[in-house]
Amino acid sequence: MGQIKQGILGGFSGRVGTVVGSSWKRVHYMRALAVSISNPRTLKQQVQRNKFSTSMSFLKAITPYVRVGYKNYSNNVTPFNAAMSYILRYGITGEGLDLTVNYARALVARGSLMPAFNAAATRADGKISFTWTDNSETGDALATDIAMPLAYNKEKGEAIYSLDAATRADGKAELELPSGWKDDALAVYLAFRSDNGDRMANSICLTNDAYEGNGGTPGGGSGGDGNEDQNENPLG
Repeated sequence: MGQIKQGILGGFSGRVGTVVGSSWKRVHYMRALAVSISNPRTLKQQVQRNKFSTSMSFLKAITPYVRVGYKNYSNNVTPFNAAMSYILRYGITGEGLDLTVNYARALVARGSLMPAFNAAATRADGKISFTWTDNSETGDALATDIAMPLAYNKEKGEAIYSLDAATRADGKAELELPSGWKDDALAVYLAFRSDNGDRMANSICLTNDAYEGNGGTPGGGSGGDGNEDQNENPLG
């Protein structure tokens, strides 16, 4: 039974019906009792958990990157949670428990800044070379915008990236690959941010190597030609 300690308008402790009262650092609060779930392992719940774990596995490897890439979408949530919300809604593919990251559709950075133009990524000699056409002065693109290349290893669940690899005017950048990544399947992205970090462009998936892995474990995901769904905007 709950006890009212400071009169009828004060805080209380214990359970009263379906409400529990408590306090933390002298701040009184109430919370509802947890809902009892008779069958917590229904197929629908398992699918949702698998979807969440698949998204989490992908995003954990690129957390510092998405903190910058989703900065403009973090008014009410953290950038990581904003990225998680987007990937859960638009970046997962498959049926039932067979779920994978749709790397071509996933956005590792998101914003309204003019994106890369004629971008390409070439993998050779232990590095990835990025090229693009300088489209400064097109829309809100500026020569000082900063290129942010990223490579995600589907097999290892690891990523390398740079938050300041080059400027838009440079038209090129490079990422050195770890020695153990020689033949691993990668998803490679390029995004731009303004030099002051206030604006961000949607990332573009430039490489999407085929990989027959388990979507719920490190890596995972489907293969493709790297151009799948690139012209489709799930936000309308």
